[in-house]
Amino acid sequence: MATADALRDLHGYVVNAARGFVRRRPWLKRRLLPLARPLWPWLQPRSIGADYRQWIREHDTLSDADRAAIRAHVARLPHRPLISVVMPAFETPERFLREAIASVRAQLYPHWELCVADDASPSPHVARVLEEAARADPRIRWVRRETNGHIPAATNTALALATGEWVALMDHDDLLAERALYEVAVAINTHPDAALIYSDEDKVDARGRRNGPYFKPDFDPDLLLGQNFVNHLSVLRRDLLVAIGGLREGFEGSQDHDLVLRAVAACGARRVRHIPAVLYHWRRAAGPASFSEANLARCVDAARRAVAERLAARGVRAEVTSAPLAPAYLRVVWPLPDPPPLVSAIVPTRDRADLLGRCLEGLLHRTDYGPIEVLIADNGSEEAATHTLFATLARDPRVRVLPMPGPFNYARLNNRAVAEARGEVLLLLNNDTEVIDPGWLREMVSHAVRPEIGAVGCKLLYPNGCVQHGGVFLLGVETPSGVAGHHFVGAAGDAPGPFGQLALVRSVSAVTAACLAVRRGVFLEAGGLDEENLPVAFNDVDLCLRIRERGYRNLWTPFAVLRHWESASRGLDLEGENARRFRREADYMRRRWGPALDNDPFWNPNLSLADSMRTLAWPPRRTKPWQCAGP
Repeated sequence: MATADALRDLHGYVVNAARGFVRRRPWLKRRLLPLARPLWPWLQPRSIGADYRQWIREHDTLSDADRAAIRAHVARLPHRPLISVVMPAFETPERFLREAIASVRAQLYPHWELCVADDASPSPHVARVLEEAARADPRIRWVRRETNGHIPAATNTALALATGEWVALMDHDDLLAERALYEVAVAINTHPDAALIYSDEDKVDARGRRNGPYFKPDFDPDLLLGQNFVNHLSVLRRDLLVAIGGLREGFEGSQDHDLVLRAVAACGARRVRHIPAVLYHWRRAAGPASFSEANLARCVDAARRAVAERLAARGVRAEVTSAPLAPAYLRVVWPLPDPPPLVSAIVPTRDRADLLGRCLEGLLHRTDYGPIEVLIADNGSEEAATHTLFATLARDPRVRVLPMPGPFNYARLNNRAVAEARGEVLLLLNNDTEVIDPGWLREMVSHAVRPEIGAVGCKLLYPNGCVQHGGVFLLGVETPSGVAGHHFVGAAGDAPGPFGQLALVRSVSAVTAACLAVRRGVFLEAGGLDEENLPVAFNDVDLCLRIRERGYRNLWTPFAVLRHWESASRGLDLEGENARRFRREADYMRRRWGPALDNDPFWNPNLSLADSMRTLAWPPRRTKPWQCAGP
């Protein structure tokens, strides 16, 4: 076993070192990329798990000086709210219950109370441990229920003991980081309008070893429909909890998901705040599985009912099913308007009849979405095969060829085609894409027509089946371009991704214009693509950021999948004038969007900007609150 671990670590070291060497030399990366693609499955960077213990030691372990600074900061906080930690307990192993209580008592923030409901545990040690804890610390109160009511009823019983302004939900065998409630108090002071606060989390095994960190995005309403990423640690205003009636019985196993959905519906997404720090350690014991693990089908059904109910309350008649690649999570199939809107597919091209023919054959004949028009923005094609293809395509009344000669300017080609488009929904589509599944366009349009959604992107696969595009994240100054990269490049096309990130619809900062759907009105409101400053590169990222600036959310869906022969038509930005033009466009993006590029709300600051596979940041980009001057 030790030998296997050593080999894995050696492989990880070599791969990460090689990737870093190439990443610092863009010219070498461009030459090696075509050769490396077949090796993507082997060339993945070392996973978070391999480095996490060292990362904890270096970046998530408090020193005595840190503790002193935190206590001093607590004393300076303008508002020091009482936080009620609410805990249902049932047949908890004695050691785990004592450790859970000890983690609350060890909090560096002293203004808390622990409210526990023993849910009629048959074993006498549960009551004994709780009684001892209450005698040892007056901030601990507990009550024993006469009958077992399961988690919702027991949590509500514990909630009835709470007097704090805020309530933190905690399971009976889990652990809080010693700075957890301090971080919550800082967030409350920083965001006084907040109503729900959540943090990152990891797991802890029976021996107390931390593993499996979930570094989460800032609040994402669509991701919440697919999974309850807000749990753990979740902290809510007590008046909000009371107003929505606490936890509901009948949703056992997904009672927290149901609670968060109702809480967000009541308070609004803008009042949800994320603390990008691991403040909660979820116990993964070696003994019997948790309720949710042992009753997965029942829990998924409870979550499905909770999500369907929330959507119905908004007047949305959607179908809610298990996510195909991640059955523990959910997929929402959104309805289309009746009748469905006309989609104007805009396909820029110059020759390469083989690519264009394959692209349009799939779009026109293997896509199960009816109202489509295709606008081919022809940027000076000269080859006879291309003009023969144009003549064939022109016999289809859905297709128009728009001659657009002149220097290649991707932004201008699309903008001019948009001016000719008749559709309510625009589909920007590269000529080197290929339809794989007939339902892809229906899926994209179902999101694009939602009033709160801006641009919608899809999952793009390399010809070898690995992921080419899982959404776009903003890179900041640590990377060569300093602008943006694609999520999960090189991951297996059928992989769910960590925590279902490749299996669930989620919000992203941007999506690629290789396949991008957006309402025509939103495109025009944002000003279209920037022809002057971004003729070729980054104009899709710029458009998405301008869309986001206007209050829309950009979305990525894994349920629309296409094959992408990336840059097969125009080629990559290799060297010479292309490379200089690329650098000018990157510099413009840095000037225009600098602060936004440095702070992607959907890419956690504990994750590296140098790799798309969610590896750890060394060091994290977040400044710890006790190291700041303010609250």
